[in-house]
Amino acid sequence: MFESFYPGMSWPEHRASWPHAPHSRFVQAGGIHWHVQMQGQGPCMLLLHGTGSGNFSWRGLLPTLAQHFTVVAPDLPGHAFTSRGPEGALSLPGMAEGLRALMLQLKLTPQVIVGHSAGAAIAAHMALNFGSLARSTLIGLNPAWLPLPGVASWLFGPAAKLAALNPLSAWATAKLAAKPGSVAEWIARTGSTLDAQGMDLYTRVLSNSGHVHGVLSMMAAWRLKPLAARLHEIRNPVFMHIGAQDQTVPPALADEACKRLPQAHQTVQAGLGHLAHEQDPMDTVQHILRWCRSA
Repeated sequence: MFESFYPGMSWPEHRASWPHAPHSRFVQAGGIHWHVQMQGQGPCMLLLHGTGSGNFSWRGLLPTLAQHFTVVAPDLPGHAFTSRGPEGALSLPGMAEGLRALMLQLKLTPQVIVGHSAGAAIAAHMALNFGSLARSTLIGLNPAWLPLPGVASWLFGPAAKLAALNPLSAWATAKLAAKPGSVAEWIARTGSTLDAQGMDLYTRVLSNSGHVHGVLSMMAAWRLKPLAARLHEIRNPVFMHIGAQDQTVPPALADEACKRLPQAHQTVQAGLGHLAHEQDPMDTVQHILRWCRSA
């Protein structure tokens, strides 16, 4: 609802200072106008960012990964420069279907899918439901594969739904994000610290009411219980990279996921939080490349 009140971010306004902008393109697929960054050659690797972020989340990893893979890094529907799409496109199944349409349009099949947080949930859903990905390697960075405990579970549901229905909520949140120190405080609550560029990028997207409306609408539509109930059916190679200080997706959930996925391998980065791959991109890249070789 109220989509006309919340236009998406304007690419011309941000292109000059956006990470890896020369590798950006816009693709129409599945009723969605996608912003995608593509770089490199070789086997296809799909990068899926988490809730509230954008493909800028991969800025520190993309150049190195592109030396080994054809890397495809989209903004998810409703995020940054990608449109929200048709009814249902912001749910977990809807995003997976949208990404399938995007990959068909690009004529690519991912051999590796790397997902951060909610992006890892999309990757798992795709592996479970799309036969072409039955052998793809899944890499979850602080993956949100199981329902979140406590207040977080309430935010990803009733509270988000109420906020998405309120035409002023996204506008008010964006105004708050534009205030000095607000985004830094929000990032700190994830257990992470970011450099100046990272803080600037998150401030830009979170102070845009169109982006925030897409995020709230996604959170309102998100359901992890069906995925959690089928997690044990995944037969793909699975690897997890966990920030020990993650305050958003508790590291204990990775241990629970490993019980359901006996083929999964897990590593833990001490001192890093939910955005560990942005805090230490080179260490994350080395783990990803090592896992891809072993798989």
